[in-house]
Amino acid sequence: MTIPLIDLQAQYQSLRPAIDDRIAAVLSEAAFIGSDAVAAFGEAFASYAGHAHAVTCGNGTDALELLMDAWEIGPGDEVIVPAMSWISTSEIVATRGARPVFVDVDPLTHCLDPDRAAAAVTDKTRAIIAVHLYGHPAPLGALRTLADQRGLYLIEDCAQAHGARYRGRHIGTIGDAATYSFFPSKSLGAYGDGGLVGTDSAELADRVRALANHGMPGRRHYHRYHGRNSRLDGLQAAVLLEKLPHLDAWISAKNRLAGLYRDHLAKADLRLPMVQEDAYHGYHLFVVRSERRDELADYLGGAGIATTVHYPTPLPLHACYAGYGHRPEEFPEAVALSRTALSLPMYAELTDEQLAYVTDHVNRFFGV
Repeated sequence: MTIPLIDLQAQYQSLRPAIDDRIAAVLSEAAFIGSDAVAAFGEAFASYAGHAHAVTCGNGTDALELLMDAWEIGPGDEVIVPAMSWISTSEIVATRGARPVFVDVDPLTHCLDPDRAAAAVTDKTRAIIAVHLYGHPAPLGALRTLADQRGLYLIEDCAQAHGARYRGRHIGTIGDAATYSFFPSKSLGAYGDGGLVGTDSAELADRVRALANHGMPGRRHYHRYHGRNSRLDGLQAAVLLEKLPHLDAWISAKNRLAGLYRDHLAKADLRLPMVQEDAYHGYHLFVVRSERRDELADYLGGAGIATTVHYPTPLPLHACYAGYGHRPEEFPEAVALSRTALSLPMYAELTDEQLAYVTDHVNRFFGV
């Protein structure tokens, strides 16, 4: 048996007639840029996620960069970011000339540690980026309080947590703004790149929308700002429109599969992902931890089971931040996570038989 980390083909086959019809409609209308589908998806996602305004853009990294530019965060400013995430989280700060201030993560949720974040705030701090890593909501209550007390923007990076909730509310609705990625492997994925900024601020939404369209606030050939070209295209919007109504069912299915993983792997020498009581996990990834991670990955690969590491290097220890002089001992939790984390197959279409195959081999590896 061969089991991929995520099976995009299985999802496509489950929706194929409807997806093909959506794509055919875009092709027949030649509505490739700025189409009705793009506007419709923005409205549908805003309604789903609980945002007053949703601005679509080219990808999740662009979404973060557009917020930095809209708030004019740049040289001399600092932004608090978690030490464990995909590079976009810190890259968008550094490339604006600001300084990413890396903060270690919580050992259980792997999200930004609010106490360490509070200790890292200075007079130069402008914003906090809370990443819902692997799909588990970050501690938004504590981070919202911190942001309010210190006059900071709170950004929710929701790229890995579509459909997740914090205290019954959709993630993305507690920060000042939220960013989303619709990269194909995400729980709500396009068939190419796509992104979105969600906010309740009409002023912020208008500025982000203008910045994403060459700095034009509405009237063509009138450029108020230096902006960029960052657009969600009609084909991607059509695909996302078809997928969005299925998202909650997919997240529910992933939560059921996570429960099966926990039951089947209860005796294995692993740290299994936990879920805080006030959180509903999005399970973009199912990440276990083992001191024998590399051996386990090799063993599973030999059985046709795909795994990967999210992520092998904490952000502050990448070569591009060598000038900051960070040391591994500054970020013990992120370093430990980078050395022990292993992502197992997780997608809504994963069958119970496939999951049993995975867990049987994990248990064999550990001799249980």
